[in-house]
Amino acid sequence: MISGAMGDHSVSEKLDHQETRAFMKALLADVRALEVMLERGMFDEGRRRVGAEQEMFLVDADMRPASVACQILEASTEPRLTNELAQFNLEANVDPRYFGGSALSELETEIRTLVGIADGQAHEHGARVLLTGILPTLRRSDLTLKNMTPSPRYRALNDTLLGMRGGDFHISIKGIDELNVTHDNVMFEACNTSFQVHFQVAPKEFAKLYNVAQLVTAPVLAAAVNSPLLFGSRLWHETRVALFSSSIDERSSSKQARGFRPRVTFGDDWVKDSVLEIFREQIARFRVVLSAPANGDPMAAVERGEAPKLSALRLHNGTVYRWNRACYGINDDGLAHLRIENRVLPAGPTILDEVANAAFFFGLMSGVVERIGDPKHALDFDVAKDNFFAAARHGLKAQFTWLDGETLTAAELIRDRLLPLAREGLEHVKIAPEDIDRYLGVIAARVGVGRTGAGWMLESVTAMGKDISDDMRERKLLQTMLEHQRAGTPVHEWAVPTIGAMSEQEDEWRRGLQRVGQFMSTDLFTVQPTDLVDLAASVMEWEHIKHVPVEDDAGRLLGLVTHRSLLRLVARGGHEGKEPVIVSDIMIETPRCVSPDTPTLDAMNLMRSEGVGCLPVIEDNRLVGIITQSDLIRVSAHLLEKFLKGER
Repeated sequence: MISGAMGDHSVSEKLDHQETRAFMKALLADVRALEVMLERGMFDEGRRRVGAEQEMFLVDADMRPASVACQILEASTEPRLTNELAQFNLEANVDPRYFGGSALSELETEIRTLVGIADGQAHEHGARVLLTGILPTLRRSDLTLKNMTPSPRYRALNDTLLGMRGGDFHISIKGIDELNVTHDNVMFEACNTSFQVHFQVAPKEFAKLYNVAQLVTAPVLAAAVNSPLLFGSRLWHETRVALFSSSIDERSSSKQARGFRPRVTFGDDWVKDSVLEIFREQIARFRVVLSAPANGDPMAAVERGEAPKLSALRLHNGTVYRWNRACYGINDDGLAHLRIENRVLPAGPTILDEVANAAFFFGLMSGVVERIGDPKHALDFDVAKDNFFAAARHGLKAQFTWLDGETLTAAELIRDRLLPLAREGLEHVKIAPEDIDRYLGVIAARVGVGRTGAGWMLESVTAMGKDISDDMRERKLLQTMLEHQRAGTPVHEWAVPTIGAMSEQEDEWRRGLQRVGQFMSTDLFTVQPTDLVDLAASVMEWEHIKHVPVEDDAGRLLGLVTHRSLLRLVARGGHEGKEPVIVSDIMIETPRCVSPDTPTLDAMNLMRSEGVGCLPVIEDNRLVGIITQSDLIRVSAHLLEKFLKGER
């Protein structure tokens, strides 16, 4: 999501006042040059082209992120492949093409080629390419700076945004479950991969078509959602929207209280007249976070009749993350152009599904403008914005308010009104009839069945049950997803996976038990040092547990209350005194701990040698789980069953 925003790699690692002033001067000069270009008609206006950017995850045999992107790119001769923020991500830039005829099927063919090249080269480094909006097997330990692509531009962005915020980034998302975490860098953004589509427009129609993009993004997203899982939590159907908004939010708490706009935004109003409104607002609202040396005098190029690079404008524009981004570019023939980049679509579930999503978006862009015109005259902007967030939260079940004021579900709107309109739009630009049928047919079937990528994931998690670890469930989910992606079957035809017995899927079970983090308990009951011992004892009785971790408000482990420590208290008669006994009086202050990556055999040996019944699991100095004798007994039961059946 970030790589394409960076533009030129020669950015300053640290901003000083002199560099910032020089960059701002260049930025203002670029805006003035753009204004003159618009007045003189110095843009490609007679053609409409489309393009795309394909982001992807790299995973290892255990379906965990594989940080091998740099090795792949070093060995690759494919110029359309590039890096992303994290070393477990890649991006493929698809060539733009004229919007008509076989443009959609050509788009699909090129994406398959590029993903195939990336996958083949990944395979040489023990990895595979996986297309999904968020990788369910990601852990916070994967989001460290050691997994950031070693580029000054990324480190500069991280340091600047963190400095502007004045502290850690906080993520709070409520869905079926609730996630509340803090992080000390921008790598949360690396959890997201998208399929970004580009739509070239003429300057005179920019405002109208940009508004159309804002209107139709909600229903297109509702049909495309593919990111419901993060860190084991079931959140929004398109959690990327919530996560990306928080992962690079540089606003301090005081600025948030004062109503400062976030850098990740859907916008606050319809565009009235010109693309200049967007660029000017971004300069006025958002501080410079990256700078680069000035690249010539843009007005001099304009006076020569040439298209200036507008490097400063493009760099700053790339650090403001609108879900529909206005972009300036130069064609291969030297003509300047404007395009709308839709950034909301997730990667996956298959390339066919992605191109179907693109066809739906492109078709609506053409169909709405021909049939309805500028939506600013027909709908309040806040309603369109509310539709967008409803789509991200609920997918096809979202409730929308549409142009006539009627309220209906996303599925109803898409089926009854928008699919016919998208078909009209694609027919208007003379897209091949067989391509229209193929791609809009996928959307129609997906909506008819009611199964998006997000829906399939949530169904699958439920179907696999709670008798297995989150890790095993997630890996099985991704293994099945990878199989379907390689087959090319659209998501509405996918069956939900199941977990077999040990004898049926021995290797799967073995891989799911190698590390403590793969089967530790994460649904923890904890107490604080100042709590009454009676509370700890009651929790143990109610929840049928023998160990209660002691933590502070920040989640740092301070100690451990065990069933044995309660028995010792009773034996000493300490509970009979007049003064209440508190947790700190009896807790074990320095319990033996492990990390999520500790090998299971090592944890078992430690518990045996130390004579302890549990091991708290610590990550980044925070309590993240616990492994107990009960967890090991549960695992051992499967192994014992296999042995008694005489299986080898």
